[in-house]
Amino acid sequence: MYNRFQEHLQKELQDIKEAGLFKNERVITTPQTAEIAVSTGENVLNFCMNNYLGLSNDQRLIDAAKDALDNRGYGMSSVRFICGTQDLHKELEAKVSEFFGTEDTILYAACFDANGGVFEPLLDQQDAIISDSLNHASIIDGVRLCKAQRYRYKNADMADLEDQLKLAQAQRFRLIVTDGVFSMDGNVAPMDKIMELAEKYDAMVMVDESHSAGVVGKTGRGVTEQYNIKGKVDIITGTLGKAFGGAVGGFTTGRKEIIDMLRQRSRPYLFSNSIPPLVAKAGTRMFEVISESNELQDRLHENTAFFVEQMKAAGFDIKPTQSAICAVMLYDAKLSQDFAAALLKEGIYVIGFFFPVVPKGEARIRVQLSAAHTRAHLEKAVAAFTKVGKELNVIK
Repeated sequence: MYNRFQEHLQKELQDIKEAGLFKNERVITTPQTAEIAVSTGENVLNFCMNNYLGLSNDQRLIDAAKDALDNRGYGMSSVRFICGTQDLHKELEAKVSEFFGTEDTILYAACFDANGGVFEPLLDQQDAIISDSLNHASIIDGVRLCKAQRYRYKNADMADLEDQLKLAQAQRFRLIVTDGVFSMDGNVAPMDKIMELAEKYDAMVMVDESHSAGVVGKTGRGVTEQYNIKGKVDIITGTLGKAFGGAVGGFTTGRKEIIDMLRQRSRPYLFSNSIPPLVAKAGTRMFEVISESNELQDRLHENTAFFVEQMKAAGFDIKPTQSAICAVMLYDAKLSQDFAAALLKEGIYVIGFFFPVVPKGEARIRVQLSAAHTRAHLEKAVAAFTKVGKELNVIK
């Protein structure tokens, strides 16, 4: 029965390879840091990790995880409401709420689950979701699981958002949904204007802080800190898998009644195992670490400013960014692949992004800066980009 379908898949895969768009996974043989080794033997600098604060291999988090492993075990073998809740889970939820200035928090296996499980329990066909056109795939999938009326506005376009809000006045409840930082472009959602429109048109607001928490705002509290709206956003989702240590785990934090309802009806929460105790304990320690000092956030902001300035000076087309994401625009999909491959030979590990991850004709290399990068790392990366850019006729 599988034969015809196998032939179909083989042809599709071959077409992808011939177009130069096949995604190969590079195998890393060291911990996730700025300097890594890959299985082919090269030692390279990593400029495509979500490890924004450099905490993925931080000894303080490792020690906390080891302590939990020794004292709370390896895994829970249960969902939260049966026998999957330890004190460590509740402590982490309290830390998330304290960090964002919210009333309560619920943990998930990943932010994909948090976004997938937030809409359906809260809204139905009487309601409306107004979503930014560049929102993450997990938000798009979560919206699809909900029966609410769907409206979409152009990325960060407040005039279009207002138009959609006017149309959505026919519905009972309205929820505006946006990424805090858009992961492919690096731009920050204009939360001040979104909040003004929400107030004007009687809408709630949800923001995904996955790429902004730990990064945006003076102390890394994300877009709610940057726009001085801490505690005013109704729903925040985020992840422990990026700036917050880089392991697994997601969360939804916000209004108490919303979190209470998610505990009762959110399917990814009700039907997925609890995060392991070691992740919960390390997560709590992580929030303590980044609250004790602003050193990591300051270093990240300095690194980002330096890299973007140097790349623009070299002649590269860089999308405007207010985050730690620097989109080096190449536009051609195959060129993005060739450019990334050439950079690897220069000791710089990056990935080319192209359709369907980004729109057609918008291929780029997404560089992600980290507090773990030194000035020497940044200078080497700029030099490598410049060399390859000239070889491939991207810059003069």
